[in-house]
Amino acid sequence: MADYHFVYKDVEGASTQWDDIQRKLGNLPPKPPPFKPPKFTPAQDEASLPKDKSWIDEKSEQDLEDLEDNPDLDDDRFLEEYRKKRLAELREAAKVARFGSVVPISGSDFVREVSQAPPDVWVVVILYKEGIPECGVLMQCLEDLATKYPATKFVKIISTDCIPNYPDRNVPTVLVYNSGNVKANYVGLQSFGRRCTPEGVALLLCQSDPVLNDGLSGNDRSRQAVIDGVRKRFIEKVVTEHEDVDDGSSSD
Repeated sequence: MADYHFVYKDVEGASTQWDDIQRKLGNLPPKPPPFKPPKFTPAQDEASLPKDKSWIDEKSEQDLEDLEDNPDLDDDRFLEEYRKKRLAELREAAKVARFGSVVPISGSDFVREVSQAPPDVWVVVILYKEGIPECGVLMQCLEDLATKYPATKFVKIISTDCIPNYPDRNVPTVLVYNSGNVKANYVGLQSFGRRCTPEGVALLLCQSDPVLNDGLSGNDRSRQAVIDGVRKRFIEKVVTEHEDVDDGSSSD
């Protein structure tokens, strides 16, 4: 009589004749596929990689600085110029990314974060109190602007931490600083109109100075250029909202 439980080895691992018969009858699941190790691919040598735009694009800011005296670029004027261009882009992107939100500060932080900010940075400060609805409304607008204009610094501070005994009836209050000086102040939500929107707040902040900076405007930082940019964003928002309404109506 045959021993159907004899264990043997095949390329797929351990099995028995009995298990194989049961698999053919459907009483056992099929055997898992045999293990195949991934094909070995040797890592490319850095020196053997082609020197082109994609090679430059993959480099970090530090890598691009280290390539300044690289002999591979000495005879390739195009790549050297592209390296300089890419390095400038990375530095500008790093500059833009330094803000982008409304950062909470305390009274002890005020001088360092606001008064001593670099002269090329405008600082928007909101004095607020928790639990006051008007503060929440204006805070939402400033948070929206902080993401759209990440090269402008936005900070928030509890009113009485900034100015002792500051009356709650005056919050929210917005102070605009540049080069250590107060350039504008707005007391109360009514300063921003009957309907407080990010676009309305942006236009008021730029009424006298180019306070808002998206970091993409280059050297054109005039007040009128900033206002034109705010208006363009506002028009694009209105158009988008109308398109959404039209799409909703057509689907009904």
